[in-house]
Amino acid sequence: MPARSNNENLTSRRAALLGLGAGLVVPGILARPLPAFAQAAAGSGPVIDINRARTNPIPVAIPDFAGGGMGAQIAEVVTNNLRNSGLFRPVDRAAFIQTAEAAAQTPRFEDWRPLGAQGLTTGRVEQSGGNLRVEFRLWDVLSGQQLQGTAFTAPAANWRRIGHLISDVIYERMLGEKGYFDTRVVYVAESGPRDRRTRRLAIMDQDGANNRMLTDGRNAALTPRFHPTANRVVFMSYQQNAQPQVYILDIDSGRQEVLGSFPGMTLSPRFSPDGSSVVLSSTRGGSANIYSVGIGSRSMRQLTSGSSIDVSPCYSPDGSQIVFNSDRSGDQQLYVMSASGGAANRISFGRGRYATPVWSPRGDLIAFTRMSGSSFAIGVMRPDGGGERILTEGWSMEGPTFAPNGRVLMFFRESQARDSRGSGYSSRISSIDIAGFNERPVPTPGDASDPAWSPLLS
Repeated sequence: MPARSNNENLTSRRAALLGLGAGLVVPGILARPLPAFAQAAAGSGPVIDINRARTNPIPVAIPDFAGGGMGAQIAEVVTNNLRNSGLFRPVDRAAFIQTAEAAAQTPRFEDWRPLGAQGLTTGRVEQSGGNLRVEFRLWDVLSGQQLQGTAFTAPAANWRRIGHLISDVIYERMLGEKGYFDTRVVYVAESGPRDRRTRRLAIMDQDGANNRMLTDGRNAALTPRFHPTANRVVFMSYQQNAQPQVYILDIDSGRQEVLGSFPGMTLSPRFSPDGSSVVLSSTRGGSANIYSVGIGSRSMRQLTSGSSIDVSPCYSPDGSQIVFNSDRSGDQQLYVMSASGGAANRISFGRGRYATPVWSPRGDLIAFTRMSGSSFAIGVMRPDGGGERILTEGWSMEGPTFAPNGRVLMFFRESQARDSRGSGYSSRISSIDIAGFNERPVPTPGDASDPAWSPLLS
């Protein structure tokens, strides 16, 4: 069997994508190379080092894709994704010389080099009935060489997702790391007075688009976390005058099932990396310990014991370890133990209390919330506790969650907003690069908290 080109390898990893959203079933979004594209030369390494892009964002020209209004919309999604990453600088379209239609035929690189563009995207959209075919190419402007070529076929309703997929191709091809744009975020949508909040599960694309509710708000929903396949969510639900229960929600069908009824208070459920179990914290008297619950068997296994409060467990990406926070040393700190339980090693030693630890999908970092007096901070450290860095500080922030490439975090900030009566409250989601730059708000229709980032959908 002949070896595949880099173009074919990248494309084949996006070969079959599933439908998005309630009532939308996509039988075949296919990402496949055009024959001419598959023959294009492509280097084996990234175009530019990601650390250089952080200090000097890559200038890219993204004209509208030829073929009409849908081409302009897809190009806008790509432009916004790359700009929001903080690693790319889209060139002002007012400076473009060559038209989108002409560039889609044959780029005239002498028209693009004076603009300072290092990368150029060109494309064409064809619509037939309810389907779209989108051809996309990425060019190195200085050399005039094609770096990538891909074609996508999908129902027209999925045009935004095609834009996210194209953004991921550009990100990976130019930076050498996987992108994170073809993802979703589940979160808690909040409304009402602070002492009587309505909390519903909601889901959106990572850029805030396609926002919809997953629960009706009759029972409070908290701490949603994705299954590794991104099609299910585990969360806690508080029914009035009842103990909280752990539910598993199928995103597409809306079907909910109870994982189990546990004595005492149940806290912070999260799937294992293989999706076969859920790790959670359950209270007994004045203590809280960590348990693993099998999805199929519903069998419960205790992982910690004692009189301390052990909460917020999170597996390492390989499933071999669990990080959690505990007051066993007298103050709330972070600990790492084997996924089977046993002795735990303390890894946090900074000033203040630590909470909500989450392991990076790359395995190299653990993100956390640190609290000291009235000051809150979001930070990262290595799994051995070394290299602690604070990324952002402020009044009341918590709940970090990693993008699937481990490059970006989302979290939520609370603020004491003022209304016409002089009091109020708001909660909003923000994102930030793990290097501590490019902090920006993530748009939601209303107040939002406790985000959880999905794996890549493709």
